Amino acid sequence: MIKNIKYRFFSLPVFLFSSLLIVAIGSCKKTAGEGGKASIYGKVVTENYNGNFTILTDVYAAADVDVFIVYGNETNYGDKQATNYRGEFEFKYLRKGKYKIYVYSQDSSFTSASGDTVMIREVEIKEKKEKVDVGTITIFD
Repeated sequence: MIKNIKYRFFSLPVFLFSSLLIVAIGSCKKTAGEGGKASIYGKVVTENYNGNFTILTDVYAAADVDVFIVYGNETNYGDKQATNYRGEFEFKYLRKGKYKIYVYSQDSSFTSASGDTVMIREVEIKEKKEKVDVGTITIFD
């Protein structure tokens, strides 16, 4: 009888631990975000116009401009970084998945109450070590 009691107390924790371990392993599907070996890179360029956006006065690399990244279907951005002096940016150590890259710009259509708009690029990383180029994102000033 004592032998059966010890066996019951020992088997219940082992069973619970095994069950939790199986559930945890099964739910470890990695989604878009940090922790991988892929990267997304690109460049931001500023087109400088006159006050009513009718005459282009200059085009130059957008230095020190914040670029934001949204992981998968997240509501808020997951990270941001400033462009370098050549307008370049890169988000490293990403996993497979869908991403949105965006930059704020002046609204050249004059439809936004704030005067700003968002320039968005949607990309997908499909390979473990992929480097995805979003190209050049043009903002207005």
